[in-house]
Amino acid sequence: MEKGASEASPPCARCGKPAQLQCPKCVELKLPRENAAFCPLRPHPISKMRVVPDEIEKPDWALDGIPKIEPDSDLQKRVEIKTPDLIERMRVTCRIAREVLDAAARVIKPGITTDEIDRVVHEETIARGGYPSPLNYYFFPKSCCTSVNEVICHGIPDARKLEDGDIVNVDVTVYYKGVHGDLNETYFVGNVDEASKHLVRCTYECLEKAIAIVKPGVRFREVGEVINRHVSMSGLSVKSYCGHGIGELFHCAPNIPHYSRNKAVGIMKAGQTFTIEPMVNAGKFMYYIAPSNPISYDLQFKIFLQHLSIEHYCKSVHIL
Repeated sequence: MEKGASEASPPCARCGKPAQLQCPKCVELKLPRENAAFCPLRPHPISKMRVVPDEIEKPDWALDGIPKIEPDSDLQKRVEIKTPDLIERMRVTCRIAREVLDAAARVIKPGITTDEIDRVVHEETIARGGYPSPLNYYFFPKSCCTSVNEVICHGIPDARKLEDGDIVNVDVTVYYKGVHGDLNETYFVGNVDEASKHLVRCTYECLEKAIAIVKPGVRFREVGEVINRHVSMSGLSVKSYCGHGIGELFHCAPNIPHYSRNKAVGIMKAGQTFTIEPMVNAGKFMYYIAPSNPISYDLQFKIFLQHLSIEHYCKSVHIL
């Protein structure tokens, strides 16, 4: 339930200032308002969509925002076995994406805006002859996703300045020579509290443990079991969101759930490529998807933590 900040407003569980929002479930159950109110991140102004030179090869959504091939492709139901040539092109593209992400990481500090991070991602991608895959994908207005604190994924870069103690995920995908390379990492902004460090560390460990089991014959659903086991042992939680197939299509089969008791169908085979991108929550897992854009927000009020954070790491994986 949204309400304006006033003297009657309960204090935010994170910053102590008059809160702007209150947990809808707590309202429904008529629970005490204390520790159930918070001040979420608010959207800031978004700059104009950045321009891509004519000579850069573009995916089919670049001009009008609508993917043409991807939605109806049979690769939404069938997991493709990539040819050696396709695998090599993906290696090159993923290497470019890694260089772009590293360039973005170098500018992250308190006071910089996520729009400035997006500018770096855009320019570094163009400089390498690539197209930033998120740009105009289903009308997404920016060249990367920047998800700060409680934003789970698909945060839109804007004019908000990063603050000391924030954590920010930068999600980069590059389209080059007809294929996509997708990866992301989460970064500390200035001095970050121990709880956030634990969250980030656990999520990275989940990614590494999941990658370690990737080989022919392993069921796709096992990825979620491995991630959930480590998350549970770390006192955190993971309940939703998935990795996906990738190649000439940005998103396709297989679906790679990151939680236990999932119903993912199929086994891994040599020549497949897909992402593993665990999104881990500090506290119970509650979220909502903003109605006007693809941003997902964590709704759990972690009373004893400074941040309302879901941590997110991703790598594109090739099965040998």
